[in-house]
Amino acid sequence: MLQSFKLSRRIARLRALVPAVLLVALVACDKGGAFTPENSMTPQDADQGPLLADEEAAAEVIQVADAAPASASFAGGIPIGIAQQPVTYFGSRYNGSKMTMSPNSVRSELSAIKSRGGKVVLMLVGSEEYFKTAGGNFDFGKWKARVDRFKNVDFDSYINDGTVIGHFLIDEPNDPFNWNGKPVSTSVLEEMGKYSKQLWPNMPTIVRVDPSYLRSDHRYIDAAWAQYLSRRGNANDYIRRVVSDAQKRGLGLVVGLNILKGGTPNGTKMTASEIESWGSALLSSTYPCAFISYTYGSYVTSGSLNNAMDALRRKAQNRSNRSCRG
Repeated sequence: MLQSFKLSRRIARLRALVPAVLLVALVACDKGGAFTPENSMTPQDADQGPLLADEEAAAEVIQVADAAPASASFAGGIPIGIAQQPVTYFGSRYNGSKMTMSPNSVRSELSAIKSRGGKVVLMLVGSEEYFKTAGGNFDFGKWKARVDRFKNVDFDSYINDGTVIGHFLIDEPNDPFNWNGKPVSTSVLEEMGKYSKQLWPNMPTIVRVDPSYLRSDHRYIDAAWAQYLSRRGNANDYIRRVVSDAQKRGLGLVVGLNILKGGTPNGTKMTASEIESWGSALLSSTYPCAFISYTYGSYVTSGSLNNAMDALRRKAQNRSNRSCRG
């Protein structure tokens, strides 16, 4: 499992690799080959750069230890899940996610996700620190270099069977705080989408931003991503607005909740009742192509929230399956 591997990679960079690999192998034997969520990576560890050759060897140990279950098919509806959840979380409750992957293991990860009946939005470039200038502005050249790490990966089979929902180009390009006071313009977003399409013409391109930020004449951006927080007002009004904005622009739409910081008062964790109520509002529309919330962690997977997420899974499963191409 990639998440467990990435944790072992952090250990490996602090001490010798061999003891770390042996430690992982022992844990796998102890737990019957299953890695617990508590041993998985945190969102901040989503990508620490290209793998080293010895780290790739360590990955093989973990992938063997965490063999996928018998093949399962997608249960229907639209994908629902939590960003950066472990592969082992694809199943009866969650069948969708947004995940950062390494070029060294992306195909084996996708194979494991497919075997569990899952679908995933791919984040290829990793954390924004990898594609910023020294001053903190967006650097298109660095962004392309991060994408290029995957240029020889053939995603077609996973795109065609729906395992890959789309390519997550960038997060919140509109927020000046993220980019040293200078938002990423819509013209640059179009160039990013174009570059992705040159490599993978059939992979939908997705930007996590309110659809109102995007233009109506985009040729290379397929979908926006609207994430609900309590400060954005009534959830029913919110979904009507973002759907209308997406439709006007010919865009697909991913929706979700900011579970960790979107509650009442704003900035707090959402309660189980808030999750079920606001998530139900978002899923009242048949337009969204996926429902993926932020982000995996111990709180999101706690027992008190599971019933709420199960209720949302049932609603998502009753939606008509649709592409994120708009």
